[in-house]
Amino acid sequence: MPRLRSLLRAVWSWIRSAPGTYIWLAILFVTTVVMHHVSPSQLDEMLGERSTNLHNLSEEPARALIRSALWIDGGGWLFYAFLYTVFHATAERWLGTLRWLTVVLIGHVAATYISEGVLLWAIHQGRAPATSADTLDVGVSYGLAVVEAVLTYFLVFRWRFFYGFCVLGFYGLALVHGRTFTDVGHFTAVLLGFACYPLTRGRPGHLDPAAVFSRAARRISRDG
Repeated sequence: MPRLRSLLRAVWSWIRSAPGTYIWLAILFVTTVVMHHVSPSQLDEMLGERSTNLHNLSEEPARALIRSALWIDGGGWLFYAFLYTVFHATAERWLGTLRWLTVVLIGHVAATYISEGVLLWAIHQGRAPATSADTLDVGVSYGLAVVEAVLTYFLVFRWRFFYGFCVLGFYGLALVHGRTFTDVGHFTAVLLGFACYPLTRGRPGHLDPAAVFSRAARRISRDG
């Protein structure tokens, strides 16, 4: 029982240290519940109104950008809760809520406009149908990708190149194989995350994965 109370206190302390992440995650939980309680036709209409497609960006850009970031496009909420805890919460705790939110906004807004700009170019060049202007584009993945990239600078120097290469390779391969406007958006968000280095300067503490694994192994060995 004492161990359970200690664990619960640790979990609550972690959540309180990253308020922006978990408020956002709570909103996503509500919208995910809504998605599961409407008909497919209602869901298509609902998400279409909240999409950051070319039509909505030209009519109500701010509203489209905000509303699109409050819905999950594919994947379960628990999966995103895990990703938010690993990446967003870690970044928010390290950078502080304001800087973390700035990074997220840079990734979400800029990657959306760049990817939709590529789509617009493709339509004008006859490489994509005109109906693509109303393509469904909602979700939180650009904000996640930019944070994954900026966390490169959270690691001690000797791990940065390996981690950064893995992030760049993951989204780069997706772009090469998929070649969709969303793949362009994800890859753009990663590059923007790397470019957010000035926002990370002066932040205290850097993670050494080798040291973390070593401490965990010693603790498991001792407890065992």
